[in-house]
Amino acid sequence: MFVAEFCAGAGGQAIGLSEAGFRHAGLIELDKDAAATLSRNFGDALVTCGDMREVPVVSFKGVDMIAAGLPCPPFSVAGQQLGPDDERDLFPAALRIIQASRPRAVMIENVRGFLDSRFDSYRGKLFRELVTMGYSVSVRLYDAREFEVPQTRKRVMIVAIREQDAHRFHWPEPILVRQISVGESIGDLMASRGWEGASAWAQLACEVAPTIVGGSKKHGGPDLGPTRARAKWLELGVDGRGIANEPPGPGFSGTPRLTVPMVARLQGFPDHWEFFGRKTSQYRQVGNACPPPLAREIATAIRAAIA
Repeated sequence: MFVAEFCAGAGGQAIGLSEAGFRHAGLIELDKDAAATLSRNFGDALVTCGDMREVPVVSFKGVDMIAAGLPCPPFSVAGQQLGPDDERDLFPAALRIIQASRPRAVMIENVRGFLDSRFDSYRGKLFRELVTMGYSVSVRLYDAREFEVPQTRKRVMIVAIREQDAHRFHWPEPILVRQISVGESIGDLMASRGWEGASAWAQLACEVAPTIVGGSKKHGGPDLGPTRARAKWLELGVDGRGIANEPPGPGFSGTPRLTVPMVARLQGFPDHWEFFGRKTSQYRQVGNACPPPLAREIATAIRAAIA
């Protein structure tokens, strides 16, 4: 089954889609560094660096699914929540592409702010348009840690399936047996350069990570979020004021910072995934991604419904 993915970012959702058995007909991403990351991991032939609003509407006609991780700032509580009045709202562009390509299923990821009551009317309008196209629409809020991601990360998943297949779709239930702590997840990376305190640190970092915040080009840098988030990180023995170039080495004293590979693992990326760009860009790509394990479970349920 083939999927066309828009706003693909660094490939978090794409990894999950691939693991669920979908093959990419194309990945579209506006950010040049993120597009280069996709090219490194999927190959240049599948990746288009560009604005999804400018993609020819017939480009992906006949694919089985359209997937997207649409920009979050229009709906995020960390922003102004301008919704449809924000220039970064790409739901209308997604509807245009769905209308033209008429896939069997649609999978869209966004932040939990999308479900706020202030957007009830807007959500209703969007969903009615999908229903008019012949889809059954459902939405659910998940926390990625329910799928063994060592991070608290609540994401809204929107699924639209053609009415004739909708009765076979069932939202996946959490597979969490136990929560994986920060120390368990990245303790080996923290110890990789010989830091003698790594084992003690891992025992201190005994809870799941708070939500990793990637920020945007307008706001946010290479740090682990606002004051409250950094305070939570400090409780786990992590200096959240920045991202380190490498793990602590022998004789290190103080509170360590995370590296991009550490943050990537906390987000659910496989260790072999290659990120392009400078440290700030790489961190932003990771922080804005959909956790691959969450995407995989949703995509697996969709594939079962339309197979």
